[in-house]
Amino acid sequence: FNESSGKQSHQGSVNLKLVQPSLTEKSVSVVKCSDGSVVSTFDLPKTTLLEFSPLNNVLVTWQPYTKSQDSPQGDANLQLWDLQSSQLIKALFQKKVDSWCPSWSEDEKICVRSVNNELHFFENNDFNTIANKLHMQKVSDFELSPGGQPSKVAVYVPGSKGAPSFVRLYQYPVLGGPSAALANKSFFKADRVTMQWNKKASAVLVTASTEVDKTGASYYGEQTLHYLAVNGETALVQLPKNGPIYDVAWSPNSAEFCVVYGFMPAKATIYNLKCDPVFDFGTGPRNAAYYSPQGHILVLAGFGNLRGQMEVWDVKKYKQVSKPEAPDATHFSWCPDGEHVVTATCSPRLRVSNGYKIWHYTGSVLHKWDVAAGSELWEVRWQLFPERSFPERAVKYQAVPSELGSTQAQTTQAYRPPALRHLPATPSSKLHEDEPPQNLRPGVSGERSLSKSALKNQKKREAKKAAKQVS
Repeated sequence: FNESSGKQSHQGSVNLKLVQPSLTEKSVSVVKCSDGSVVSTFDLPKTTLLEFSPLNNVLVTWQPYTKSQDSPQGDANLQLWDLQSSQLIKALFQKKVDSWCPSWSEDEKICVRSVNNELHFFENNDFNTIANKLHMQKVSDFELSPGGQPSKVAVYVPGSKGAPSFVRLYQYPVLGGPSAALANKSFFKADRVTMQWNKKASAVLVTASTEVDKTGASYYGEQTLHYLAVNGETALVQLPKNGPIYDVAWSPNSAEFCVVYGFMPAKATIYNLKCDPVFDFGTGPRNAAYYSPQGHILVLAGFGNLRGQMEVWDVKKYKQVSKPEAPDATHFSWCPDGEHVVTATCSPRLRVSNGYKIWHYTGSVLHKWDVAAGSELWEVRWQLFPERSFPERAVKYQAVPSELGSTQAQTTQAYRPPALRHLPATPSSKLHEDEPPQNLRPGVSGERSLSKSALKNQKKREAKKAAKQVS
């Protein structure tokens, strides 16, 4: 765990390094986690953002861009440091905090940086030479694919003057010419986008958002979800309930994804790579989805302005495992073993009741830690481990033993005024109808489990067809 304002490196091992700004010395230190020894110290008093390159060869530091009388053009505020020699590799200008950090491929052979609406590509951590450029007018955002070579990049260009916004996929180093793009998807209603590659780097999900919903239906603006694959296939993901898209999560198997969406109570649905719904979890108080690192368990949760209810699902059997509750949680993350999760209440989001809990996914609380009075907890992280360190285990449905017990969500009843509490309860109309989970996969007979409305329409069609045969 990291209970400081520091940053973990990408690799989990005995030589895992931690960057920790010292509030007294106003410096940045690189610490070896195995023995606590200081590897390097940098005199960077104004550093606010830090990041390691994937193989821990480079440390990136960012300070707010400022001008002064001595330096009217400002100073280079983005530094790249060699962690072996503690020498400065390159100092660059990065005025905006958006997309401040360069993006590396996992083998560090490719590094990409957004500069003046262009993408600059560097190879093998040589930042003195721009190996390649992606020339495209008004490139606003990009996302480099996970994994090694060949690297792919998703590029977003916002629309203007009636022209649509679009996202294009490229494979490095083929970046120019009309046929260079692997896929292209254009769309309207997009002030900003979030792009998510799947683990195999075969497809991207693009959540497009507007700041304002012109229909006035939503305080959150409007969101649409788009799919692009490197084979050229694109699609608009059809979401059957109106309202915001709260979260989109790829399964680690890269073959399906989960979307949490719709006005509360929100729906959650799993889709395959054809963007067809596979399983609908019905409605509930949720706004986030978290797959286990092995992909065999999915947690649907409602944090933030919701009560912290979690639904733990076995996604192979589509069976609910547990329903714990973590009120006031501001952080959730899976342990790399796929057996445990941590929930935490951290500052500055909430400055009271700071602490964390470690759970087994069956709902048992195994460990609880609260900060001392007058202190704050800023961040909690699991130690990272190399991929495939923990194999998938069979899903348990019985809560594991724990001295702290388990916290299951309580069934709530509708509020009744004191004057009516002595009277028998009478059925009342609901603001909404709760929808139960339903399997949308083709069954043994090739039929799908239909919703009530779909079943009703199906019966009407069958009756109409039978009437025609009679006549």
